[in-house]
Order: sequence, then C-alpha cells, then structure tokens
Amino acid sequence: MELSGAEIIAQFLEDEGVEYLFGYPGGAVLHIYDALLRADTVKHILVRHEQAATHAADGYARSTGKPGVALVTSGPGMTNAVTGIATAYLDSIPLVVLTGQVPTGVIGSDAFQEVDSVGISRPCVKHNFLVKDVKDLAETLKKAFYVASTGRPGPVVVDIPKDVTDPNIKIPYTYLPTIEMRSYNPVTKGHPFQIKKALELMLRAKRPVFYTGGGVVLSNASSSLRSLVKKLGFPITSTLMGLGAYPSSDEQFLGMLGMHGTYEANMAMHDTDVLIAVGARFDDRVTGHLEQFCPNAKIIHIDIDPSSISKTVQVDVPIVGDVDDVLTTMLEMLKESDGEKASFKVDQSSCDQDLKDWWKKIKQWRKKNCLRYNKKTKSIKPQYVIEKLHEVTKGDAFITSDVGQHQMFAAQYYGFDEPRRWINSGGLGTMGFGLPAAMGTQLAHLDKTVACVTGEGSIQMNIQELATCMQYQLPIKIINLNNRYLGMVRQWQEFFYEGRYAMSYMDSIPDFVKLAESYGHVGMQIDQTSDVEDALKEAFAMKDKLVFIDFLTNREENVYPMIAAGKGQHEMELAPDSELV
Repeated sequence: MELSGAEIIAQFLEDEGVEYLFGYPGGAVLHIYDALLRADTVKHILVRHEQAATHAADGYARSTGKPGVALVTSGPGMTNAVTGIATAYLDSIPLVVLTGQVPTGVIGSDAFQEVDSVGISRPCVKHNFLVKDVKDLAETLKKAFYVASTGRPGPVVVDIPKDVTDPNIKIPYTYLPTIEMRSYNPVTKGHPFQIKKALELMLRAKRPVFYTGGGVVLSNASSSLRSLVKKLGFPITSTLMGLGAYPSSDEQFLGMLGMHGTYEANMAMHDTDVLIAVGARFDDRVTGHLEQFCPNAKIIHIDIDPSSISKTVQVDVPIVGDVDDVLTTMLEMLKESDGEKASFKVDQSSCDQDLKDWWKKIKQWRKKNCLRYNKKTKSIKPQYVIEKLHEVTKGDAFITSDVGQHQMFAAQYYGFDEPRRWINSGGLGTMGFGLPAAMGTQLAHLDKTVACVTGEGSIQMNIQELATCMQYQLPIKIINLNNRYLGMVRQWQEFFYEGRYAMSYMDSIPDFVKLAESYGHVGMQIDQTSDVEDALKEAFAMKDKLVFIDFLTNREENVYPMIAAGKGQHEMELAPDSELV
C-alpha cells in the first residue's frame, strides 16, 4: 500500500504493537496527528506538558518491559522532553521519542520553533536519527525500536521534519518484522570460561555477597536470580533500581545498600571477600568513598554493557552478557558440578562452615535494627505512612515516586517482593517524575493498584497532569508526604550547612484538597497519626477515582541510615534516637 510519511508513522506504530502514544500536538507534527486520528489500535494520551509525555512513556516501559513511545513537536516541544529523555537514559529505560522538526529546506536557518534536536539530545540518548527522506522513515522507525529495546536499553530519538510527513507525497509501505544492523550487535551470551571462573571463585568464598541492580529487572532475570541465590545460600543486597528483583521479605535479603541503605547490607559489602555484581553499575551513591569500597573483595561483574565493566571499580572476573542468560548458565553449570564429569570440584563442607560463620556475623549487624524510628510523637511520621501503605495494599501495588526523602522512605519501608513494581527516577533523580510515571503505569495495568508517593515540592512540578488523569479516568492514589520543606535539601543543610535552611522551606503551599477537587478528583488532608490507616483504606476503596491524600508529616524527620559524602560504606550515621525506640 502507498502511504504518506504521516500515515507510515501511524501504520508502523500499529504494526509494531504500540498500545499507547503519549504526546502533545504542535505545528511540526500536525500531519502525524491527522493520520493518528484514523489509527485503530494506537491510543493517544494527551498530556499537559511534554516532560510528562516522556515520563508517562517511561512509567509504561518500566512496568511492562516494552518500549514506551512519546510524540512531541519541534522547538520547545522537544526541549521540554529532554528531562524525560535524560531520566530514561540514566536508568536504561527503552523509549522511542518522535520529535517534530521544521521542513528540511529550512533546517539551520533559525526557522520558527527550530532547535537542533539531534545535537541537544546526543549526550542523553542511546542513539538518535534525523530522517531527511520519507523513503527511509519505516526502516528508521524499526531501527529505533530495535536499538531502544535490545542490549542495554535506552531512549532513542527520531527527529522528523514536517515535509517528510507531507500527506501529498505517498510511497509504498511494507512493515519489517525484524531488522539487522551491521554496526550494532549486542552480546547476549556470557563467555563459558568466564562464567566457570566466576563460579569457582564464588564457591570458594568465605564471605560472599550478591550485589544486584536494575539490570536484573531490565533483563527479566528475577526468577533465575532467586533460584541461584537460594541454591547457594548467599546473602543478597540491592540498589535502589533493583528493588523487587529479589523478594525483600526473604531472610537472605539484607535490604537496600548505599547512601541510605541498611546497616547490615553496607557492612556486609565492606567485609565481603567475593562480591557478585549483577546488572549493577557501581554508582557513587552505592560505593561511597571509592578507595574504601569492598577493600578485601574479589569482584565478579555481570553486565550486558561492556563499557560499564571496570568503569569506576576495577573487577576481577568480567562477564559480558544478558543477565538472565548468564545466571541461567550458572545454574546449569552448578547442576552439572554435582555429577562425575564435573568441570570443577569444591570442598563443600569447608565452604558450608564458612557460610554459617558469615551469616552469624550478618545476624549481629541485623540486631542494630537500623530502620527503627521514634513512633512516640504526636506528628505523623512519614515512615509510618509507608508502612501502613504496604499493609493496606498488601504489598501488591505499583509504587511510583518522585525524588527526595519520600523516595527513600518508600524504598526503605514499602518492601517490594516483585520486579517492575517500584517505578522511580534513580540515576537522574528527577522531581516531577512520579505523577506522569503513575499515569503510564496505570494505563499499562488498568486493573491494578497504582500509588504515587510524593512530596509537596515534587508534586507541583507536574501537577497539571491531574487534568490528564481526569480526562482518561485514571484512579491513581497520590500519597503526599507534606513536611513543608524540600526535605532532602533541608536534611543536607542540617547536617552540612549548620542548619542554614536557604530556600528549602515552603512559604506558600496550595490547599491540595481544593486543588485536587478543582480538577474533579477526591482530596483529603490528614494531620493525625490515628487517622492514617483509615484514610488509606477509604482512599483505596475508591477503585474508580483518583484520590489525593495530603499527609501533614513531621517537619524535621531525616532519612537514616546515611553515609555522608566522602565516607566509606562502614561509616554510616544511624538515627540518634533509634536505640530509644
């Protein structure tokens, strides 16, 4: 069939199985919008800001594993989307962002609403394309989806000049089910010799620890990870992005590690002699002071991205490959090692005793109970709200968050047992992410419970999306931990700036109940601890309504444990009143 460029885009999205397209129209993309009006299966979601379009597509991608897709116009449409593109890039989320561009004949002339989309996005995309000929459009779109979703995932921008979508120029269109790119062939199979070498090191370890990250979630490796950890009996910890890949309720899970990780997780990391890093990138929030990071450990690193290996921390056994494939191979090799033709043998009795001694030490660290907090206060503790949120939702909700103290409280106290349930901006730390990400997540899981944990600072960055939620009847529950401060900024100012709270307080906060109601939603304000549980139950009982719950929380509550900048993992600061609880 012969189609125009705009019609090719609409038809391709249908053929590719795209369910939702998050976007905002403008002059450079009007031909595309006209064609989308006649599309049968692609549902367009009209956001109120282009940043929200990319965050919503991001939330959809994180919660499903499928590429999220956004469409924005040229100029400010594209620049507004950059924050969402960078957010996806830092967390390796598969996005395809279609950006409108001025006609090819005026590119470079400072035409109305022209920006160099390729140049602007280059530092924060996995790849980008400028389509100058309609004949290249279908193949380029296929390449974009392929690049975004394979290897280490990431966002891909396709910049499309308006004349490429001219409805009067039609060419033959054929959908390509698969595509090959000579210059792009990600390695998925780990080298057998390296895997064997890693296993030998693991099985001789006296104090082993699994350190897992978002790569486990991205590669859908949760099942193989759980099997391997259970078979070996090793302790396991997780980064912020890896939460849920291994159940937090399991006794072998030490909790999250890093700047606001648990005492036992960070101490185990510091004392380990064999660290098995799986789909993690040794982020600075995890390692602390690099010279003190895992000082006595041999390090195994499994990652699909070769550029991530030994980038910040030198490793001893690198394994490049898909995490699920490598872990599955490890399980197979372990099974074979029990037979007569095993390629390696280990003195299991000696290893078992070492592991028992290691667990005794970890149990001593656990006695610190580092997440205790003082409940004997009149004001609402944010930790308490998250604990009750977990109880009311039975730990089965999709939780999105913004960035700040509330994000850390959600990570510490919700307790994620399944992957793709924790949707947050880890690498870029983007305020304003939570609500639009919840929209994309809710659309992907219409029959599931979705809650957005946020703060009064973050929620106002994309609060206009309450209108989008009303238009598409999205029954998201907003848990606003309102301490009338930019909480994490205030905490750092207390610790490191002698309590000089420069511009971290809020002098003018809207009435969130009235604001939610003005958009057509339900609003509540809760200021008593005794009302927290009932309010949550009431809100989640409203299955077909968005409910905004404004919890007035303790103003000066801090996130503990905390590792200050320049400190090692073993140099944590615990809550001053934790021993009194």
